[in-house]
Order: sequence, then C-alpha cells, then structure tokens
Amino acid sequence: MSRAFVFPGQGAQTIGMGKALAEAYPAAKAVFDEVDEALGESLSALIWGGDIAELTLTQNAQPALMATSIAALRALEAEGIGMDHCDFVAGHSLGEYSALCAAGALTVADTARLLRTRGLAMQEAVPVGVGAMAAILGLDFDTVTAIAAEAAGDEVCQAANDNDPAQVVISGNKDAVERAMALAKERGAKRALPLPVSAPFHCALMQPAAAVMAEALAGVVISKPMVPIVVNVRAEAVEEPSRIRDLLVAQVTGAVRWRESVQWMERAGVTEYWEIGAGKALSGMIKRIASGAATRAIGSPEDVLAAKAD
Repeated sequence: MSRAFVFPGQGAQTIGMGKALAEAYPAAKAVFDEVDEALGESLSALIWGGDIAELTLTQNAQPALMATSIAALRALEAEGIGMDHCDFVAGHSLGEYSALCAAGALTVADTARLLRTRGLAMQEAVPVGVGAMAAILGLDFDTVTAIAAEAAGDEVCQAANDNDPAQVVISGNKDAVERAMALAKERGAKRALPLPVSAPFHCALMQPAAAVMAEALAGVVISKPMVPIVVNVRAEAVEEPSRIRDLLVAQVTGAVRWRESVQWMERAGVTEYWEIGAGKALSGMIKRIASGAATRAIGSPEDVLAAKAD
C-alpha cells in the first residue's frame, strides 16, 4: 500500500480550526506559537476566536491553514505516525507550501513568512473589483480551457484550478469571467458559480505577485524534501530544491493541476490519501478522480487517534 499526505488550500478555513489539537498536543501548540512569533502577531488568536471575514483575508488564511496542517502533522508524529508513513506529499495551491514544510524542505517560520508575503502580494496584484474567479461544474478541463480562451477577448480569462473531472475554476478579468460563465452554461455546464475571493488567483494577472515571490523565495533555504512532492504546475513528483523554487514562482500565475496530480500519484501506486489539516474538500475531489482511493481527513485529536488505532 502506498500513501500520500495531502494539504488543503484556501477556502478550508474556519474559526477554531486546530484549537483542539493545540490543547491536546504540546507539539501542535508549538507550531501555532512559532507561526505567531514568525509573523510578529497572534495569528492563533484570530484563528481560534476572531472574525471569519478577517481570517478569510488572503494574507491571514494562507499562513493560518498552513499552521493548522502542520499542527495536525505534529499530533500524528506524537502518536508515532510521521513522514516515514507516506510516499508522496502534495498540496492544493497554498497547500503546496504546507506540503513542503511537512516534508522538511521549508521551516515553519519561513513558510509562515512566505505565505504572508504571498497572500499580500496576490491581494495587491489586482485592484479589488477588477478580477474574479468562478467554478464551472459539469464540463471537463479542455472544454473549460477553450471557453475561457474564447471569452477572454483582449482581457485575461484562464482555467486556474483543474480540481476534478467535473469541476474547473476559471480566473481573470471580471467581465471576461462573466462572459465565460455565460458561455459555459450555453455549452452544457451544470452550474457556473462566482467564487467569494478577493483576487483572481492562478492567472496572468498575478504576474506582479510572481515577481514578489521570486524575490522572497530567493531569500530562503529550500532543502530536499524527505519524500517527493507532486507539484501543482507540473503534476509530477519533484525533489530538486532549485526546481521546487522555480515551480513555486510559476505556481502564482499557473494552473493548479490537481486532477492530473492525483492521477499521477495513482499511476505511481498511491491507494490511500490522508488530508492533513482543515476540512475535507480534497478528499471529495480525490474520490471523484481516483474511484478506488481510500481517503482520511486528519483535523482533530479524534482523527489522529483513529489513524493511530488503524
């Protein structure tokens, strides 16, 4: 049996996430303390008792979700389940940073600071109201890619997240995204839903943020991960630190190829996927991609103990 640890992206955040883990496991609490110290503020206070609108701000949600994922991993490690219990790691968008941190390629402090920088840079790349994202349900990636290109005109509209066989997210200029939504419905999409995001992620409009991240990533040490990471923009396993650095920059404007990443892991023999951190969104996607896959969500002390018992 081959196993992958996978790490969620933005949208999974909830007030209170990770608190029970921190209360039950000193090693999990230490992660939140380290993130607070790295950022020079009490992000944990926001996560556990703040306002959801503030937590959902990109610059807060990204390090908060990473902290929760690594806290869950530390709890697993405290029960004897570590990185030697998986063969690959992968993460959805910001979750790729969580995966790299989990695999020892990045320190917790560096990961927190990088995600704060990434969140701010992505927010500032495009003025509020100029960009948009939408989920297209019921059409495949190639069809949605063609619709986005047709709708773009002289603006930007791209397939940004290839989540599963019938869910593709598009991103770009607001008017172009709205044109694509209308076209998708004409072409047979079951639904076309605008997403409640503050910026158009993973498209060419994010180029200013990519430049910021290139500079930020140049200033941190990236070690070889303990297990290979299946990266978003290539949908294949990578271990070379310099390549990981380049692909993290490319990820800012590139598509999250999640469906293909899971298919790659399936071909590599992965049969079990543990979603480490907040929510169960990736587990649902994985089951729609790899029909025979077993999934497990690890977000609470109860989840950790159940994993240990099995």
